[in-house]
Order: sequence, then C-alpha cells, then structure tokens
Amino acid sequence: MPTRVHEFAWPDRVVVGTIGLPGSRTFYLQVRAGKQIVSIAMEKQQSAQLAEKIDEILDQLITVQGNPFSVPTGTPIELVDNDPLEAVEEQFRAGAMSLGWDPTTAQVVVEAYPIADLDAEDNDEAFDEDGANESEMLLVRMPVGTARAFAKRTREIVGAGRPTCPLCGYPMDAEGHSCTLPEA
Repeated sequence: MPTRVHEFAWPDRVVVGTIGLPGSRTFYLQVRAGKQIVSIAMEKQQSAQLAEKIDEILDQLITVQGNPFSVPTGTPIELVDNDPLEAVEEQFRAGAMSLGWDPTTAQVVVEAYPIADLDAEDNDEAFDEDGANESEMLLVRMPVGTARAFAKRTREIVGAGRPTCPLCGYPMDAEGHSCTLPEA
C-alpha cells in the first residue's frame, strides 16, 4: 500500500489557524513551500499539545551542555506570522502525530497521519483505480526559530476561543450559558 507523503523540508510558512466562530471552529495545520499548500484538520487539543511539546523540545535543547544549536528563548520578531490561513482545501483530518528532533539539520520534525478509517476495508471507494489502497501523511521539518514562532502563534490561536465562565469554568457560548455551582 503506497503512502503519499506531503513533505516540507524548509517550508516558507507553517501555522495553525482556524475557520469558524469560537465554539464551532475547525483547526488547521497549514504548510506552504512555494505554490504547494497542504492543510490538515486537527483537534484543538492536538494543536495545543503540539505547541506545548515543541516548546519543551526547544527548551530542553537550550539546556544541553555544549549545545551547538542556536535555539531562541522567544519568538524572533521577523518570524511572527499573524496572517490568516491561505485558501484551505483539507487534505485529511489528523489522527496520530509524532514529533521529533533532527540534529543533522537542526530542525523540529512533525509527522501527521490521517485518522484511520475502520470501514476502509469494506469500502470499495477506499481503493484507487489500480485497486491499491493509498494512504497519506504530512512530514514537516521546521528550523528552531520557525518552530518557536509556530508554538507561540498556536498557543494564541488555541487561547482565543470562547470565554470561560467564572462560576463553573466551562466555555460560554454566544447564545448564552447556564451553569450550576457545585454544592459546598
């Protein structure tokens, strides 16, 4: 079963952004190199955890004795990207993801795989014209400055959701909110 790999070794842009209003937003990881753009849908929690783990990797690298990598502690101003997503055409919805470090290129490596379709075995449409089932994945390599900027933007996007109720701590919808206080 061949795997179609959407690979970005030195992307021009890699961001998390959303479409929709808070409470019904869809999160996307979007990567662009030249004219090639890939957008994959993600859960809010996946986005938040990806940003957190990227920062953890970068923070650990800073503490390595004799570290040959120049890892920024904050986001370099020239790498701040507050622009909206470009034209979104969803490639797939992310399921399993992995995160790593490539010391040979000094890059953070992100791999994303689609959510496994359990019904694919019984579905003839899951096969292409040759009868082979094609899967796909996204492989992104980010330099340390880009990775730091990515993590910062992602945390901001995740944090820009619905306001939290000061009484119960759950998100409040635009249509209203009713909560019950825990009994003392």
